[in-house]
Amino acid sequence: MRTISELSSLSGRVALITGAGGHIGSVIGDALAELCADLILLDREERQCRESEARISGLWGVSTSSIIADLEHIGDFNIVDEVMKIFGRLDILVNCAAFVGTDKLEGWNAPFAEQGVETWRRAVEVNLTAPFILSQALAPMLSESGHGSIINLSSIYGVCAPDLSIYEGTDMHNPAAYAASKAGLLQLTRWMSTVLAPRVRVNAITPGGVEREQPEGFIGRYAARTPMGRMAREEDIKGAAAYLASDLSGYVTGQNIVIDGGWSVW
Repeated sequence: MRTISELSSLSGRVALITGAGGHIGSVIGDALAELCADLILLDREERQCRESEARISGLWGVSTSSIIADLEHIGDFNIVDEVMKIFGRLDILVNCAAFVGTDKLEGWNAPFAEQGVETWRRAVEVNLTAPFILSQALAPMLSESGHGSIINLSSIYGVCAPDLSIYEGTDMHNPAAYAASKAGLLQLTRWMSTVLAPRVRVNAITPGGVEREQPEGFIGRYAARTPMGRMAREEDIKGAAAYLASDLSGYVTGQNIVIDGGWSVW
């Protein structure tokens, strides 16, 4: 019987993380690298991606490479060819990239009546269509691994409807496209878990709201509505990522680990 350290080790395995230059993606990179996985970091922001690559490689001593690509235009590159050129294999796929928009994007951070169809399409393309295409393309490689694992990053708004009262007095809104695409990703997770079994496990992580310099009133109202009394931090995601990527979860598939401080309990 293997020990916990043996079950958790990712030595000799390769993980592809999308959105790897972002807050959560880079933290997941740290978690998997600490367990000795080699990494392919994919992001559209070259500077952030290269910085994550250099930091993770220097900190954990694993082989790390970057792919600079925009998942909104996923047809512009061949992910299988890219992975084969770098490591020639893949064991873990983390679909972390997300379309989160900006305050300046028309039809995004707006009341429901003003949310746009074009921004809806863009969010669905990145948050749902890209994970489908990547998972489909890379499934044969993951199947050959013997340890194939897909981890999809959803959101608490893929599980729960928004409580709009926590947004009062701010310029923040809750885009329907983000919620619907993240909910769709959870069903895609369940669907793929049976279709790709038993060679590839497919699970999801659903973080609650992460504190990132939001207005003080919003943070306070969010924390008050949460049993743990605070918003999430990026490092709260590390344990679930390590668990689902490794053989610690070798008999776990089709599941959604909700990391929300108890938000969804009430």
